[in-house]
Amino acid sequence: MRAADADILILPGLGGSGLEHWQTRWAKKLSTARCVAQADFDAPRFAEWIETIEREIAGATRPVVLVTHSLGGIAALHVAARGSDKIAAAFLVTPPSERAIEALTAIDRAFLPIPRARLRFPAILVASSDDPHADADFSRGLAEEIGAELVDAGAAGHVNAESGHGPWPEGSLRFAGFLSKL
Repeated sequence: MRAADADILILPGLGGSGLEHWQTRWAKKLSTARCVAQADFDAPRFAEWIETIEREIAGATRPVVLVTHSLGGIAALHVAARGSDKIAAAFLVTPPSERAIEALTAIDRAFLPIPRARLRFPAILVASSDDPHADADFSRGLAEEIGAELVDAGAAGHVNAESGHGPWPEGSLRFAGFLSKL
C-alpha cells in the first residue's frame, strides 16, 4: 500500500501535537493524512475522544491507517475493540501504561483498562527503553497481546519533540516500510 491509497488518521495524545512534533510534520507531508482534532487535548474525555475518532473513520473513503502517539494509541485500541472494518493498520508510538494514565489526573479514567484483544489488522508498536510513561516490560507485553510487531526505538524518551524527535526520520522510514507491506 502507498500512502495515497489510505486515509491516514493521526491521533495525538495528551496535550496534542505541537508544531514541532513528528505527527504534525507527517500530517503536512503526507497528502492523505490528517490530524484528528479532539475537543480537549489537555483534559481528554473518553467518550468524546472515541466518538470523534469513530466519526473520522466512518467518513474515510479509503482504508484507514491509524498513526498514534501516546494516549492516542490507547484510544485507537478502544476503537479497534469496538470493531471497525475500515481500519487497515495501526502504527502505535509509545502508548502509556495503566500506571502512567492513573498518575495523570487530567486523563479520564474511562480510558482504563487498556484493551488487550488481538487486533484484526497489522500493527507496529514503537517503544522506547527510557519512556517515562511506559516501561519496556509493559510495551513488550502489550505488543504481544495485541499481536503488534514491537519496534525498539532504543533510549528515545517519549518519542516526541521534547525528546528530540521533531522530524523523526527513522520513524518516517519505518512507517513507509510498514505501509509498503500492507
